[in-house]
Amino acid sequence: MRALLAGARGKQSAILDLTRRLVLAESPTGSKAAVDTCVALAVAHTADLGGRVKLHRQRNFGNILEARFGPKSKTGAAGRVLLLGHLDTVWPLCTLKSMPCRIAEGRLWGPGTLDMKAGAAMAFAAIEILSEAGLLKSSSAGEIVLLLNSDEEVGSPVSRPITERLAAQCSAVFVLEPAQGLAYKTARKGTGHWRIQVEGVAAHAGVDFEKGASAIRELARAVEAVSGWTGLKPGITVNVGVMAGGTKSNVVPAQAWAEVDVRIARKADGPRITSKFAGLKAADKRCTLTLTGGIDRPPMERTRGTARLYRQARALAADLGFQLDEAATGGASDGNLTSALGIPTLDGMGAVGQGAHAHHESIELEHLAPRTALLAAMLAQRK
Repeated sequence: MRALLAGARGKQSAILDLTRRLVLAESPTGSKAAVDTCVALAVAHTADLGGRVKLHRQRNFGNILEARFGPKSKTGAAGRVLLLGHLDTVWPLCTLKSMPCRIAEGRLWGPGTLDMKAGAAMAFAAIEILSEAGLLKSSSAGEIVLLLNSDEEVGSPVSRPITERLAAQCSAVFVLEPAQGLAYKTARKGTGHWRIQVEGVAAHAGVDFEKGASAIRELARAVEAVSGWTGLKPGITVNVGVMAGGTKSNVVPAQAWAEVDVRIARKADGPRITSKFAGLKAADKRCTLTLTGGIDRPPMERTRGTARLYRQARALAADLGFQLDEAATGGASDGNLTSALGIPTLDGMGAVGQGAHAHHESIELEHLAPRTALLAAMLAQRK
């Protein structure tokens, strides 16, 4: 363990350099060319480390990197581990002008540092540490598969089948998303999105008011109804985040709509909440409600396999000299997809920092080497 920690400390500058280069290659999900440029940096680094590259080329999103290290597994999933991350960000091009990538106050600042380009750099460093220690190509060790997706920030529409296929070939999944505080994540909520569309009857608000059927009023009833489905104790939240409707103040509105975010902690709650949306009806029979959407990411529940991985990581962290806690979060990641397949999945194994999706996004340098050493230790124990 001391050797792994020393190796990680020796590579901290290289981790920071690769993170900085990835951050400078701005990669908003919606810009394929930009994401492809960032992915190309990761492809080049994979080649430098002797990894086997497979590029999943995409038409409307950035290309997806599948990289393999160590001996090719000959006996199914046993010992093969999936390192899972993404290189797309929520930040538009030219964000670096207002959020420069810089080191100050013991942090590396910049768009995408925490979520999650530092995590990708840590993964490469951990693999290199194992290689230098002779632990990468050990005959008793399994293959390491690194998957860096290009569309995670918009729900993984093209990478999901790739992620699920590779996860099914592995005995464990380590997700390189940022830590929850200092903790690894053993549970995440699932996510759902619905759109409520209301069609009413337009009328002059002064001359023919009674002939109108207000779509906005009907939408307000629907908003009140779905908001009442929130249950904090069971971990269900229903949030109407965006809504609009109408044309002029003197017109009874004929159209209105709302976008709804749903979070669930248990897989069993998905069909229940879906049924509730399907049963939503208009109080004013002259209005029509159209509901579209559904649960798009299942929850990552704390399974026995995930708990076992966490206990293993906690013991290794203690050997490295720090305490590792576990946490649950309301946010989703690609780890939700792999966990739902029954593959033991440990999340939050990337950098420690603050401000994901916020203007103070940054990683804390003091935790970089210990967390990379822990990642390397977890990979070293793959069997």
